[in-house]
Amino acid sequence: MSRILIVEDEPGIAFALENDLQTEGYEVAVVADGVEAVSRARSESFDLILLDVMLPNKDGFDVCRELRRGGLRTPIIMLTAKTQEAEKILGLDLGADDYVTKPFSPRELRARIRAVFRRGVAEAGGEVHRFGRCELDLARFELRRDGQRVEATHTELKLLTAFVRGRGRVLTREHLLEEVWGSGFYVSDRVVDNHIVALRKKIEDDPVAPRHLIGIRGVGYRFEG
Repeated sequence: MSRILIVEDEPGIAFALENDLQTEGYEVAVVADGVEAVSRARSESFDLILLDVMLPNKDGFDVCRELRRGGLRTPIIMLTAKTQEAEKILGLDLGADDYVTKPFSPRELRARIRAVFRRGVAEAGGEVHRFGRCELDLARFELRRDGQRVEATHTELKLLTAFVRGRGRVLTREHLLEEVWGSGFYVSDRVVDNHIVALRKKIEDDPVAPRHLIGIRGVGYRFEG
C-alpha cells in the first residue's frame, strides 16, 4: 500500500483529498503546516507528497527546496491556485515532479499520481549513463562530472534523462516540453532553450561548441554520448 502525505491547510480540501485517496486504496497522512510537513517527510517513509503552495509558517516552495537540498527524493506534486508560468517553473526547478492547479478534479489528480508512480518505477532500475567526463545516475538521480556531484535542478536532470534515453535521436522542443514539463503545461520554446544553455555549462567542456547537446536548427536537439 502506497503512503501519501497531504500538506494542505484548507480543511475542506484536505478532507476531500484524504477521503478520495483512501477510497483508492492509499494510506494517507495529513498535515496543515509547512514546518510540520518537513518534519514528517524526513522522519517517516512516504511514497508521494501532495504539497500545497500557500501554507502557514513555511510555504510549499520553501518546503520543496528544503527537502530536496536535504537529499529527499520522494516524488512531490504541488497543489497551487497560482497560474503564473514563472511560479510553476519555479516549483519544478526546485524539485517538484508535477503540479496541479486548483480547482482540479479528483480524476485528474489520481491520473497524475499514477503517472508519477509509473515514472518512479521506470527510473528505479539503477541505470548509470556515462558520456564524456560526466555520468547521470538515475538510481540516485544525480549528475556527476569527474566523479564529483554537479549541482543541477530537478528539471535539468529530467531534461538530461530524456536526452540520454533518446540518445542519437532528434528531440523536438514540443516533445521535450511534454516529456519534462508534462501535458497541459503551456510555456514558450524558450524555456527549453534556456535549460539547454544551463545544462551545457554543466556537461560540456566548451558550452559554445557542444559535443553532447547538439542543436538542430528549426527542429530541436540531439544528444550524442
